[in-house]
Amino acid sequence: MASRSWSVHGEESGVGRPSFVAEFGLWDDRQAAAAEQVELQLQEVDLVRVVFCDPHGLARSKTVPANVFRSVLRNGMDFSAGPFLFDTGHAVAVDFLADAGVGVGELLGAGDFVLVPDPRTFQVLPRTEPRTAWVLGNEYLRDGTPHPLSARDVLRRVCAEYARHDLSPVIGLEVEWYLTRLTGGPVGNAGNGFGLQGPAPEVAAVNPGYQFNLDSYYDSVADVADPLAAMLMKLGLPLRSFEHESGPGQLETTFNPMLALDAADAMLLFRTQLKQECRRRGYHASFMTLPRLASFDPSGWHLHQSVTSTKTDVNLFAEGDGLQDAISAEGEAYIAGLLSRAREFCLLSVPTVNGYRRLAPEFTLAPTSVDWRFEDRSAMVRVLSGGSSTHVENRIGEPCANPYLAIASQLHAGLEGLLSGVPSDRGPRPHLPRTLREALEAFRASDSAERLLGAPLKSCLTKLKESEAARFDAWCAAELSESASDDVTEWEHREYFGAF
Repeated sequence: MASRSWSVHGEESGVGRPSFVAEFGLWDDRQAAAAEQVELQLQEVDLVRVVFCDPHGLARSKTVPANVFRSVLRNGMDFSAGPFLFDTGHAVAVDFLADAGVGVGELLGAGDFVLVPDPRTFQVLPRTEPRTAWVLGNEYLRDGTPHPLSARDVLRRVCAEYARHDLSPVIGLEVEWYLTRLTGGPVGNAGNGFGLQGPAPEVAAVNPGYQFNLDSYYDSVADVADPLAAMLMKLGLPLRSFEHESGPGQLETTFNPMLALDAADAMLLFRTQLKQECRRRGYHASFMTLPRLASFDPSGWHLHQSVTSTKTDVNLFAEGDGLQDAISAEGEAYIAGLLSRAREFCLLSVPTVNGYRRLAPEFTLAPTSVDWRFEDRSAMVRVLSGGSSTHVENRIGEPCANPYLAIASQLHAGLEGLLSGVPSDRGPRPHLPRTLREALEAFRASDSAERLLGAPLKSCLTKLKESEAARFDAWCAAELSESASDDVTEWEHREYFGAF
């Protein structure tokens, strides 16, 4: 009981431990200063959603009154380990009744961990009543050490490694997703349970699609998309563009370049708030790669990357003054790193069964092999050159991937290449994994994945993805004929369309 703080008035119930932040020195000066501003803002807030990103890239939260959050801010808050144990269908994938086999003793009995808010992420949501704020937290074990299964901590460690070399990674987000109209019908709980998702939301397409960037098609959804754009700007996200893609109601949202951790935080906030606001308006937003809906086209997440010297503020990838088809030797070495780890890190950018539907030859603008080219959207890594704005775009990702793990894996591989100084060759390259199981095997065999994630998180992710793949295989064996197995299945649609 000593690890918890209880108050007869209820103001500290669920708080991790008195002065947890101060006891273990968990904030830097910027966070401490931000916390003082947060305490002032709490006078104008009724509720606070305390959030962390689970291994699947989904936001998990508890909502507390503002007066309770005053204690949570500096003491942390107890959270259940459940989100580390369940796969995408809420099947138990990591045993918590015995030794889980991932090297985290606190998982036994699904014991609590402590989530410590990062005050720099505190954000008042653009709603009226009740006045609600959102804040992201970092996961810690009860002894004050970073939780070994924390995805956000992985990216924090990678960014710290860049800083040790006087480097700063810069990330741009380009995300495709689907807007559909909810048509009513059952809530979706029939048959829902541990390891089996209920029916996906019933929806209708909002336009015919397949008139790329057609202004009239954007206008057909502007009564929803324009307020969404305004909401994103009110959230302080650096919105760059909203546009109509190819599929029916398929939209693309892009953001100006950000520092890597800010970009991952922005991706989680963007996806979560967009889905919630669409639901309030009678629509459904989904970041599933390829829904099981007529004539839908796959969606991707293109991750734009460059590296800046913190000593000179110069983009290391720049070559010449506005030269076309030019990238520096450092940029080529960074690309070499991306290519060398593409297969073994693919699971972190394409983590679902459904995501591999897109990495197929019939979709000409999706990559199928480990390669790079200048200004070629069919390559895995597309290089956009132009002096100080030169950067690379990795086109492998699916839009529902965990943003911390996807970005961290790219930056880790790129830094390996950058530090080696060996440019990429132009020889034949292997194909990308074509199924989740193929990607899982490459990931399982990867020593570099363990260096990036640590043994516990690598083991946990392996168990989560093995459970997901096994459930899909079992469903296919029971339900599908071999001739139908190339189509998006009902299992995939139920598993991903609603949650993601």
